[in-house]
Amino acid sequence: MKYTCTKDTIIIEDTKDFDISHILECGQVFTYKKNAENDYDVYSCDQFANVKLLDNKYVITCTDVNYFVNYFDLDTDYGIIKKNLGKSKYIVDAINFGHGIRILKQNLLEVIIGFIISANNNIKRIMTTMQKIREYGEKRGGYYAFPSLDVLQNITIDEFKDMGAGYRAEYLYDTIRRLKKVDFEKTYKQDTSALKKWLLSLKGVGPKVADCILLFGYGRCDCFPVDTWIEKVYVDLFHKKENRIKMSSDLIKYFGEYAGYAQQYLFFYRRSFVK
Repeated sequence: MKYTCTKDTIIIEDTKDFDISHILECGQVFTYKKNAENDYDVYSCDQFANVKLLDNKYVITCTDVNYFVNYFDLDTDYGIIKKNLGKSKYIVDAINFGHGIRILKQNLLEVIIGFIISANNNIKRIMTTMQKIREYGEKRGGYYAFPSLDVLQNITIDEFKDMGAGYRAEYLYDTIRRLKKVDFEKTYKQDTSALKKWLLSLKGVGPKVADCILLFGYGRCDCFPVDTWIEKVYVDLFHKKENRIKMSSDLIKYFGEYAGYAQQYLFFYRRSFVK
């Protein structure tokens, strides 16, 4: 991808593989605010970026250029990914529709918290709850850094409920205490199977949430989160219905090393375009 950087700005000139609305609205992240068409504020960890389309170029004004080059995965060639996925005729329309999707390299703690909150929830409520949690963090000018585990540990179940977490408040309270004892660096070294087993031991983490954390928090593309939209994709593709664990396994085998990317294109297309 062609981009240039200055001290606090990234300019993306080739937009065929970058569309900020596709990236942020494809279900992988809950910590952003839409200001206008193709103008978004993005919050990640203790960093902030504004992303705006100007004269057919994306201008990203941010607190840390290197952080957001990595966050938006700008050094990965999505043209190669699309070419390889495009060998499957089923996915061609989905890739064309969501051509600007990129899988973000998000802060792991935010991903775990966000996807526990996401269970049986809607995007607006998840985003509102995540913003209220962020307000417990350190204030950085016009935004808040995401709070550390030490700070999160001091939030009560009732406070999480007041933020809109509902029954998930107890899951958050318990899991935050579990995470305090975890060496996150060691978890990155585990294979996907072992990592998923550990994630499933956390309260509020079922198979779909675990797969989302693996894909969006750990960047593991050998997983395939399955929800109601992906169930429809599976039936279209295989002309049968299975349990979600079998569906995920079959879809990983079908799309191979790029399965995680396929999931995002297919989910975004099916949810947004094909009702």
